[in-house]
Amino acid sequence: MNVVITGASRGIGKAIATQFGAHGHNLFLNARTEETLLETAEELRTRFPNIRVESMAADLSQKAGAQLFGQWVIATAGTIDVLVNNTGTFTPGGIATEPDGALEHMLSTNLFSAYHVTRSLLPHMMEAKSGHIFTICSIASLAAYPNGGAYSISKFALLGFSRNLREELKPHNIKVTSVLPGAVYTDSWNGSGVAEERIMKPEDVAQLIYATTQLSYAATVEELVLRPQLGDL
Repeated sequence: MNVVITGASRGIGKAIATQFGAHGHNLFLNARTEETLLETAEELRTRFPNIRVESMAADLSQKAGAQLFGQWVIATAGTIDVLVNNTGTFTPGGIATEPDGALEHMLSTNLFSAYHVTRSLLPHMMEAKSGHIFTICSIASLAAYPNGGAYSISKFALLGFSRNLREELKPHNIKVTSVLPGAVYTDSWNGSGVAEERIMKPEDVAQLIYATTQLSYAATVEELVLRPQLGDL
């Protein structure tokens, strides 16, 4: 399989890339920071020498960057079997108190990136009548919570995007899965004071996504909700 992953240089995205790479699938990766992305790509090539690992740095929060990445994927990968929309950012704050521009920043990074990358690839996937699109949403897509602000708004919208995509792509034989994890131990938790063992690992999300791709033609997991065993923080 050819697997396209955005936000792939660290955290959940890197774990997903590692999971698919370990099972022998080719990887086509994106992140905004070229240096970190190249390090991740080289690490994966070293660990999994029998797969193809390609990468392109681009800022997907910008429409032009997202479209350019989509064009690169089509030219470089050809067939697209799995797309994982994972680009995202989180800035805590309430609607009344968060910095001016927080909503625009969160929407462009969390929502518009997935929208424009997917739109760039959809004609190609629809022509092939195959593929599986995963969008990394959040439990913040399901319920408001204190200090959620623009982040939660963007994730509510992202879930709406993914649910609409699911309905639209049923007749085109393209599966769509929304992934809604609770707290996952990534860089955003550094210095938080929360014990690492209290929350989930990126590998937990990656393993579930991979398992979902292994179901039969007739089965689609529409939504994956993961929470820490002891509940949300």
